Amino acid sequence: MTFPETDRERAWTAGVGAALLALVGGSVLFYDAVYGGFVWHYFWGPVYADAHGAACAAWNGGSPVLYDSAARCAQAAEPVAYPGYTLVSEVGYMVTLIVMLSGVVFLLDRLTVGEDRRLLFALLPFMFFGGALRVVEDANDALGGSAISYPWNAFIISPLIYFTVFFLAVGALVVAVWLSRRDYTDDYYRPLAAIGSAALALALGYLGYLAATTDRVHFIPVFTVLTIGIATALAAAIYKGADAFAPEINYGTGFAGAVVIWGHAVDGVSNVIGLDWGGELGYPYGDLVPKHPVNSAIVDLTQQYVPQGVTAVVGDAWGFLLVKLVAATFVVWLFNDDLYDENPRFAVLLLVAVLAVGLGPGTRDMLRATFGI
Repeated sequence: MTFPETDRERAWTAGVGAALLALVGGSVLFYDAVYGGFVWHYFWGPVYADAHGAACAAWNGGSPVLYDSAARCAQAAEPVAYPGYTLVSEVGYMVTLIVMLSGVVFLLDRLTVGEDRRLLFALLPFMFFGGALRVVEDANDALGGSAISYPWNAFIISPLIYFTVFFLAVGALVVAVWLSRRDYTDDYYRPLAAIGSAALALALGYLGYLAATTDRVHFIPVFTVLTIGIATALAAAIYKGADAFAPEINYGTGFAGAVVIWGHAVDGVSNVIGLDWGGELGYPYGDLVPKHPVNSAIVDLTQQYVPQGVTAVVGDAWGFLLVKLVAATFVVWLFNDDLYDENPRFAVLLLVAVLAVGLGPGTRDMLRATFGI
């Protein structure tokens, strides 16, 4: 049975097509300004530098040059791209995420699935898998890129790894729905979760193998134990506290909202433990460093405005954890019955996206410390 294309789908296709045409056309017509100064500078250049283990990459008129020190990067002619995110790239990826979510809603509409919050739980293994897969690249980089070389390692480096995991999850969803429609399973949730769990087991198994066979990858389970334990306690306290004193926070999401808060608690706790207590807990290279501009900015603000005597005792990354918990709780509170009634599939996907942007990076930070990379 075929479904006619809706006005919303046509508008989405036209919008995406126009944006791609403008971006590609601008890159062709104004190569240095549009592609070099924008696309490469903020999006591909950071991935290129990260994939080669460089401190930065300079555009150099379209023939990128890699540099291995901050001093040489500072002397290079702009545009210069550094591994990691910038505020521009984070906004760009946020917009891309929203557009892609809209496209997935159309897919779910045609498959007539995705209106149940159980989809969130079925996709949990993929979020853990995304973080674990990113640590596989961290391990590959620590080993000199001997296992996965450029350009293939670029697909498991942030942010491309989000697209990699996204398409894997969408493919797994289609397979799971096919299995349920052929009566191989009672529903599509269990095979979807099983596929994600198998992928996660492979990634963790590979990291365990490296820890057992190399001296550059270690195994320090205290980071995972503390992160999961503290995050679970914080999420449970917020969920139970909301039920007791502000039940409207949980009305629209129920237990799914607690899971969303927990995912962001994992992100915040893993940063506090890694950044402030990494060396004390056995991380071989001292404390970790923040990987995201927002995280780094919050740490800088804490160092600037909180007395040094306080940060010397409690650290300077706790502000990030506080922001994560408050922001996640606020977002959960925004979800209400009206949102579900109007478009339940989009509401579920928004919950999935909110959880993924917390749990994915949090898993990466937690496992990076756990495997001493």
